[in-house]
Amino acid sequence: MNDLAPSPPKTNRRPFILLAMILSFIALACYAYWWMNRGYATTDDAAIDGHIYVIAPQIAGRVADVLVDDNQHVTQGQVLVVLDKRDQQVALLQAQASLALAEAAVAQAQAQQLEADANLTQAQRDYQRFITVAPGATSRQEVDAATAATRAAGARHTATIAGTSMAQAQLLAARAVVQNAALQLAYTSITAPASGHIAIRTVQTGNVVAPGTAMLALVGDDVWVTANFKETQLPSIKPGDAASVQVDAVPGITFKARVDSIQYGTGSVFSLLPAQNATGNYIKVVQRVPVKLVFDDARVANYMLAPGMSVEPSIRISP
Repeated sequence: MNDLAPSPPKTNRRPFILLAMILSFIALACYAYWWMNRGYATTDDAAIDGHIYVIAPQIAGRVADVLVDDNQHVTQGQVLVVLDKRDQQVALLQAQASLALAEAAVAQAQAQQLEADANLTQAQRDYQRFITVAPGATSRQEVDAATAATRAAGARHTATIAGTSMAQAQLLAARAVVQNAALQLAYTSITAPASGHIAIRTVQTGNVVAPGTAMLALVGDDVWVTANFKETQLPSIKPGDAASVQVDAVPGITFKARVDSIQYGTGSVFSLLPAQNATGNYIKVVQRVPVKLVFDDARVANYMLAPGMSVEPSIRISP
């Protein structure tokens, strides 16, 4: 019988060494990431932003023609939609005819005023002649007649002045009607307020639209980045700071940018339902503040950067 006790099994330390190496590698990677990014403020809560114009008519009418299609690029001032303009053209012709009549009425009133001026002058001269001649050369009846004629001429002169003023006021009103009719006619051609791409086109030829009816949207060419940074990051961010932007839709490209401005208010303040913190169960949450970044990179024009696209900005900050 063997009196020697069996030796205990040897512990395999290889898994522990491997685990320690993995943990060391992770810690080293985290430190390296922190070291490389310690001079930057970053966030993943950011997106491309831009001006979006809702195109709507200012007058009611029937759509005569739609000159653009979805996703088409247009330039500022380009005609997008044309409304039936026949009613406005007739209204303009009627206004122009009324203007011509008003101009004729002013000319007639001015002629009558000149005639009244001449009659008044003649009546005043006759009256002066009657009262300055030697006594007994004229009768009392002739003097009274000259006096009455002078007064009547003065009354007609005053009336013609009033008539001229009224005709001139009517002329101004007729001109205003012409200008309004021309403006209404201009409203039948709906143009692009800026250069950009057509989106969400809902209008069709033949539709009857009312003022303010949304017919299509226009996404402007000018885009920027709205990045929501934590309020604790704001002390290190200043307008003019250099930044870089990576767009998810354009992998492998880093665009140059800079901080343009910082919004005066957190995003939650401008939400549809702002938080009400007057209750007793308030929990402090780090707020986000929108920061506007503008591109300083000509390559932006070579890629499709549309509002809503996700981006990851990085702002270079001073240590």
